[in-house]
Amino acid sequence: MRPFSGDNCVKPVTDCINRAFGNKEPWQVAAITATTVVGGVWIWTELTKDESLYVRGKRQFFKLAKKLPPVRRQIEAELNKAHNDFESEIKKSNQHLAYSLRLPEKGLSNAQILGLVDDHLKNGHYSWKDGCVSGAVYGYKPELVELVTEVYGKASYTNPLHADLFPGVCKMEAEVVRMACTLFHGNNDSCGTMTTGGTESICMAMKAFRDYAREHKGITKPNIVVPRTAHAAFDKGGQYFNIHVRYVDVNPETYEVDMKKFKRAINSNTILLVGSAPNFPYGTIDDIEAIAALGVKYDIPVHVDACLGSFVVALVQHAGYQLRPFDFAVKGVSSISADTHKYGFAPKGSSVIMYSQKKFKDHQFTVTTDWPGGVYGSPTVNGSRAGGIIAACWATMMSYGYEGYLEATKRILDTARYIERGARQIDGLFIFGKPATSVIAFGSNVFDIFRLSDALCKKGWSLNPLQFPSGVHICITDMHTQAGVADKFLNDLRSCTAEIMKDPGQPVVGKFALYGMAQSIPDRSVIGEVTRLFLHSMYYTPQK
Repeated sequence: MRPFSGDNCVKPVTDCINRAFGNKEPWQVAAITATTVVGGVWIWTELTKDESLYVRGKRQFFKLAKKLPPVRRQIEAELNKAHNDFESEIKKSNQHLAYSLRLPEKGLSNAQILGLVDDHLKNGHYSWKDGCVSGAVYGYKPELVELVTEVYGKASYTNPLHADLFPGVCKMEAEVVRMACTLFHGNNDSCGTMTTGGTESICMAMKAFRDYAREHKGITKPNIVVPRTAHAAFDKGGQYFNIHVRYVDVNPETYEVDMKKFKRAINSNTILLVGSAPNFPYGTIDDIEAIAALGVKYDIPVHVDACLGSFVVALVQHAGYQLRPFDFAVKGVSSISADTHKYGFAPKGSSVIMYSQKKFKDHQFTVTTDWPGGVYGSPTVNGSRAGGIIAACWATMMSYGYEGYLEATKRILDTARYIERGARQIDGLFIFGKPATSVIAFGSNVFDIFRLSDALCKKGWSLNPLQFPSGVHICITDMHTQAGVADKFLNDLRSCTAEIMKDPGQPVVGKFALYGMAQSIPDRSVIGEVTRLFLHSMYYTPQK
């Protein structure tokens, strides 16, 4: 028997090519070869893009379909209706207020201005001071308001951009960051900056790790791997910094990210792995230890989004509740975002982005060296920053102290678990996963959950609607720990659910029907257009 030779495989291929090109002119051979190579490269490029062919094809199909005159007319009619509805709602909300369309000829007196401010702040449909709102306002103490008002007044004209003029404000910011790092088990190498909110904190982390990966790994087409439940700020950061966001589904039982799928989503262009502690929709915490282990294995930084959890998630174990490790105590965790204006109870406009090492923070900074105005460097998105907000945040943290935050954490967690236990006993409802801190999400396999949201709304409660799947959640704050609030909520939850269960098949009507309908629209760009109309309506003023 003749020994096997590679020529046995190659010869049939070469013979086939020779027969195909035997009668071709040299220029034809060159043209066919070039076309084949270019076409092959194009096909490979299309197949290896971040977005799948299915997603791109689906988007292109809807884009073309919307150009058909009958389809476009129907969409425009619905958009016009939505525009009018949004604008009418704004007009109705502000109908008792006069609009200022130009500067007053003469400045108003202090008394006039304060009166107008009071009139504007009275607007609103819900009583947040009575604990009827999910999230939004996380704590309210009149004596603290007086303190931060005075502090902000003293520091209102300060700007840490001018460190030589306001070194004390810079020191305050440094102390806010260091105290936060300490709460999240950061060592001496941990560091960070303050930002204006959780979205900026997340975006700064994405910018830092994008630039780090580009400089040290040569990655020019970056992606990040995030749970489907991660905050929308990661999508915003992807749009801002041209980073592809690879979403991974959650386990339908635990509502934590599916770690097998998470691992498969990682590739050579992955610059960051993300986990939530907790996530916004369901209040569950992803397996940060498992995510961090992947980060160590593949040498990829890991970001933990604790914006919503804030100081409560940092103090859960100190408050006597169990929680898996999630912060800098976990090997591989590279950065953490946490909002001081949530469970830090500071005024709105403050958050912290923390890093395990200074080499990461270094890539958050933006430096311009050749500007005629001089060398320019800034730590975050803004150049000028409000020193008053920094001082007010610092003052809040100094006022609460460790014991104050621990007591608040106990109150909030005790209330959240009390409501969770009561809700689990209500026939027709289920709880999404196992809430880790302050968020409890409800769903139903029996009736349209938005009927419950509508019924509770009519009783004065403002909850957060969820989609994919339909649900509703309440985020427990210090406002809900007031006497009688939790019991009132549970009583209303029971009575509303019992009434719905008398006819569970009835569809939801009114504005809450829109939430269910929005999920059923396959072309998500239409929902995007409606959302933009809503955002435009927020800036409505009457025409001159």
